[in-house]
Amino acid sequence: MTDRAQAPVDRLLPTDEARDLVALARDIARREIAPVAAEEEDAGRFPRELFTLLSASGLLGLPYDSAYGGGDQPYEVYLQVLEELAAARLTVGLGIGVHTLAAYALAAHGTEEQRAAHLPAVLGGGLLGAYCLSEPSSGSDAAALRTRAVREDGDNWVITGTKAWITHGGIADFCTVFARTGGEGPRGITAFLVPGDAEGLTAGPPERKMGLKGSPTAQVHFDGVRVPDARRLGEEGEGFAIALAALDSGRLGIAACAVGLAQAALDEAVGYARGRRQFGRSIADFQGLRFLLADMATRVESGRALYLAAARLRDAGRPFARQAAMAKLHCTDAAMRVTVDAVQVLGGYGYTVDFPVERYLREAKALQIVEGTNQIQRMVIARHLLGQALEPEAR
Repeated sequence: MTDRAQAPVDRLLPTDEARDLVALARDIARREIAPVAAEEEDAGRFPRELFTLLSASGLLGLPYDSAYGGGDQPYEVYLQVLEELAAARLTVGLGIGVHTLAAYALAAHGTEEQRAAHLPAVLGGGLLGAYCLSEPSSGSDAAALRTRAVREDGDNWVITGTKAWITHGGIADFCTVFARTGGEGPRGITAFLVPGDAEGLTAGPPERKMGLKGSPTAQVHFDGVRVPDARRLGEEGEGFAIALAALDSGRLGIAACAVGLAQAALDEAVGYARGRRQFGRSIADFQGLRFLLADMATRVESGRALYLAAARLRDAGRPFARQAAMAKLHCTDAAMRVTVDAVQVLGGYGYTVDFPVERYLREAKALQIVEGTNQIQRMVIARHLLGQALEPEAR
């Protein structure tokens, strides 16, 4: 496997602190993540102790307020840290992205009392979150969700229903849950912060996936789960708007993970091409292969530029939903293409589990699906371009 420390990405970072954070992430990736990534993915093992280390290192709350244990970092920096970790093992990068997504509702829409009570543990206390929006019958059409929360005695809610495709399902310490508290449609949905050990909350067996085997994905069942009103996030009926705002940022996380995965595949292909000899010469000397590597590198660099441009809009407080959809679309499609080409560069070896590119290819496919399929991203982009109101199912 190519050591990424031998081929670091030349990054433009805004501060010395940002450079130190990326260097820290790269060091953890090199020492703690990459050496065991293939073995642990093959075994389907989730590295919970690593997330404890990342939390203690301050890398689980980078884009959030330092008053609550966050890192006060702009998204531009957070995403580049995420890219480094995803390049070493996508399960880790995706896990951080999902945790950051799950923390959004509390950080952005919680009351001062809620943030003070819960956010320090979420950002730096070793907790791990899950984002519970999708359901068996409502994936892309998330506004059609059926999980229901009913008031009981004025101060409590009772949540009943099933969520599907939940990353960290069954192992999360807390869940950000979106449930129907009113009528049909997006305005009848409310957000809740539910403890992972709440009575009545259970998880099904992990899904058997073609890739990301170390990242548990499962259905989560709410069987009369009681939650105090103090754990309602935002006003009643605001939950779907909160969910969409979280996803706009979350899509940038997926884009950064995709670029990290593509960069890892490119590094592996370049290293192999330099060392492999055929017809008495290095295969890196053949023009056809050089062109293939050049196209791969261009896709990686263009993806990085696109997600950073969207992140800088977000950091400046400007609208960025269209650019986030573009970044998610382009970067995940690029990761799919680059990993396919990396397998081709390695030839027969690329199709074996002895080299990581076959795993990268399997993992890249998931990124075209999660947090809004790429077909949904195209709908979002087109509606922005045409000046049309976004229908809830197209977000």
